Parts: sequence; C-alpha cells; structure tokens
Amino acid sequence: MSPVTNNSRARDKADVQQRDVAFARSAPTYGRWISWILVLVIAADFLWLVATNPNFEWNVVLQWFTEGSVMKGLQVTLGLTVVSMILGTLLGLLLGVWRLSDNKLLSGLSSLYIWFFRGTPLLVQLIFWYNLSTLFPTISITIPWTDITFASWNTNDLITPLTAAIAGLALNEAAYMAEIIRAGLLSVDNGQVETTQAFGMSRSRALRRVIIPQAMRSIIPPTGNQLISMIKATSLVSVIAMGDLLYSVQAVYNRTFEIIPMLMVAVIWYLFITSILNVGQSAIERYYARGTTRTVVNKRRVAANEAAPAVAHRLKEDV
Repeated sequence: MSPVTNNSRARDKADVQQRDVAFARSAPTYGRWISWILVLVIAADFLWLVATNPNFEWNVVLQWFTEGSVMKGLQVTLGLTVVSMILGTLLGLLLGVWRLSDNKLLSGLSSLYIWFFRGTPLLVQLIFWYNLSTLFPTISITIPWTDITFASWNTNDLITPLTAAIAGLALNEAAYMAEIIRAGLLSVDNGQVETTQAFGMSRSRALRRVIIPQAMRSIIPPTGNQLISMIKATSLVSVIAMGDLLYSVQAVYNRTFEIIPMLMVAVIWYLFITSILNVGQSAIERYYARGTTRTVVNKRRVAANEAAPAVAHRLKEDV
C-alpha cells in the first residue's frame, strides 16, 4: 500500500469526521460567560452594600423577626389569604361557568359582577365594606315593600374588620378568577365538549370529569400568580385596623420609630412566603403538564447514533 493511498484515506477519514454531526462542536460562548461574571459581580456588590449598611439595623431586624406580635400578624395574613382565595376561587368558578352559559341572564349577571369588581380599586372596596353601617345601620331579611321581617342584625355586629377584610378580598378575587377560569375552559378543544355530549353526559358532569381537569393546565399558572398577589394584597387590610403582618410591624415602629428595620421584617417574611408558593406552583404545573411536555433530547447523541453505521461502513471499505 503506497504512502499516497494512506494519506488519501487519512484525509477521507478527517473529511468524514469534519462533516459528521456527531463530531460537531458549538461555538465558544464568551459573551455569555462575560455577562454572567458581570451580573455576579454587581449582585455581590449590592448584597455586600446592603449587608454592611448600618442604617438597615440588622440587629433590630433579627430581634423582631420572630417576635410574638409579628408572628400573630403573619398568622392573620396567611389565614386571610387561604380563606379569601378559597372563597374567591369557588365564586370565580361559578361566575366563569355562568359567563360561558347560553342563558343571557346568568351571562349578563356574571359580566356585570366582573365589570364592577375589576373596575374599582381593592382598597376602596375594603373601606366600603368596613363602613357599610353608614349606609345600612341594620341588615334585615324581609318581604319587599312590606313590614314583614324574618330576621334583623346590627350591621356593626356583622361587619367587623375580619369580615370586612374577607368580603373585600374574596369578592374582588372572584372577579379575576372568573376570567382565569373562563379562559382555561375555552382552551379545551371543542371536540372534547362534543364527545361528552355524544356520551350523554350532563353539563355539570362533563365539566367535573372532562373539561375542568384538562383546563387546569391553563388555569394553574395564573392562579398561582393570583395567590401570590393575594398574599401581598392582604397588606391593604391594615387601613381598616386588621392586625395583619404589615399592621403588626407598623404598630411596633410607631412606638420605636425603627421604620426601616421593621419594614425589612415584613419584606423578608413576604419574600419567604412567596418563594415557597413559587416552588409549590411549579410542582403543580408539572403534575398537570404530564403527557404534554416535550422531552428534551440530546440531539448530538442522537445524530451520532444515526451516523455511526455509515461511518463504520466507510471505515471498513477503507481497510
């Protein structure tokens, strides 16, 4: 075998490797590494600045972080969030289904509700519910346009800061959840609805067994955002003297004048709670996305496996 032939075969092998995608390499990403380094340097500098700034008074933050009044306020915040979110979601589900109904009365009532509660600020709604006794000193169950009264209550006994907060948060949340649920229901292919009708399912059973489970994939992400927003929206109830987390830290710094460190206590707790909720939301999204997510495959490995027989055959011919 001549040296010329050997050199030709070597060049052919090199040419095969050069054209084979199994041996492809991505271009260097120097820009990405430089951007990472710049971001990390800026973040480290900012964290160091915050950590070493004496005006934050981190010793005061640590002192009050788990103090009794702060923890009670945190419990109120979490309780308001859970109760208001459950009530708002249930009412929003009803309103969302009504919005899609062929019944013009139900559809109109749902649209009117959503228009009103989405069109007025939540803070205004909370103050309105808290001062409801100004408009209606008593709340009664009567027959309209008669003097027949079945029951009557003093409005101030019914509308406490707690009930005003729950009513304001839940009714406002229901308007947003109605639109989220409506969008989720519309995301389900119309063929699914036709299939349930072909099987003779009632509207309620079709929603419960087929449509809503499939719509959850579109409903969960915005619902998670609404839950996180609800955690922060509970801070508004401090204006009606409801002892939530923000109200608790305000009560402290009104006595001690340590405004910044007490606000940092509230900020850290809010960030901690929302971080946990983000993790839970991601887990629920993965659960409902089963069977629909695309599996990321190592394309280089697949290409190498596909090209291997051809490369082996070429090498055998050269030998």
